[in-house]
Amino acid sequence: MLALVATFVFSCLLFLSKPCARDMRLFLASISQQLALSLLGFLAGYRLLGGVASTAADAMPLMPSFKRKRPAAKLETTDTTGEPSVLDLPELAIDCILAKLPPAELRNMAAVSRSMRERCRSDHLWERHMSDKWGSVLGTAARDEWRSYLSSSTAAGGGASGCGSAGSGKHRRWLAALSCVCPVVSWMRPRADGGAGTSAGPVLDDSIMSWYLHLESGKFWFPAQVYNREHGHVGFMMSCYDAELSYDFRTDTFHARYPPHGRRTVVLEDGVQWDRIRAPRVETLAHDLHASDCLHELRPGDNIEIQWRRNKEFPYGWWYGVVGHLESCDGNEHFCRCHRSDTVVLEFNINTRLAQDGGSPW
Repeated sequence: MLALVATFVFSCLLFLSKPCARDMRLFLASISQQLALSLLGFLAGYRLLGGVASTAADAMPLMPSFKRKRPAAKLETTDTTGEPSVLDLPELAIDCILAKLPPAELRNMAAVSRSMRERCRSDHLWERHMSDKWGSVLGTAARDEWRSYLSSSTAAGGGASGCGSAGSGKHRRWLAALSCVCPVVSWMRPRADGGAGTSAGPVLDDSIMSWYLHLESGKFWFPAQVYNREHGHVGFMMSCYDAELSYDFRTDTFHARYPPHGRRTVVLEDGVQWDRIRAPRVETLAHDLHASDCLHELRPGDNIEIQWRRNKEFPYGWWYGVVGHLESCDGNEHFCRCHRSDTVVLEFNINTRLAQDGGSPW
């Protein structure tokens, strides 16, 4: 061991006396690491063989315990109280109680025990909460996006955990070597989250509870449609455009992200209220033309939404209008034959006052 230390000191003096290249410095660092591990192993063996403590009674424990020793009689009397618990109720009563809880309390109940966690994560308990709060803004496209989000997050999570395992394993080996010499080091255990210090988010799995909590947290962007985009801009009044939305639980509003069109990049809008959002009425994409099969049923006075866009570089928007009468018709409902014509007259009546106030005339 002394010969190894002498060799190391001689190598240091030799390297420091001459200009060292990068490879020589890396070699010196590697030699230093191996020497440190060997020294720690030697000291650990010397300590365990009796070099530091002569007897096992005098030896300092590697992991001191901070638990208080309680009297045996007190431990025996803790289970004799017989206090009633919620888990002692019949299953039907427990299900009725859980069905009456709001989402926040239902999530807290899931942390009581393992059996309660399985009960509180049941889809039939969260279907009503999902329908009451999110049913008007979620459609088929949002469900498909959630499945895609699950798949991509699972794949990304697997890669991230594998990448971080190498560094954490090396850290644990150094702590194990140091704990043999200095027992205080054994108290320094590496964090499971890599030392990030961030609180764990909602569990990501294929359940309604997970979907609900990710919507509430704002981490999940879902497709929907927004009335009168960009804070009721006059150029978009009486229209409804596709967008990606993220919920902001602090203000109970949404962040909207509109797709790029023309020379404009992605447009962002904050503070979108609930009454300006809806689920898409049809599954047609924003750049595709929807083929309708109900044009022959239109009559004057019917409300209608029609697709319109400026040019092919722009996405379609749904614009609100009213079916009007032909020029040859006097508007008399008894003699009107407009519904028999192949031509449809649309009227777009934009209320200027509502446009200035940012209201929705729909």
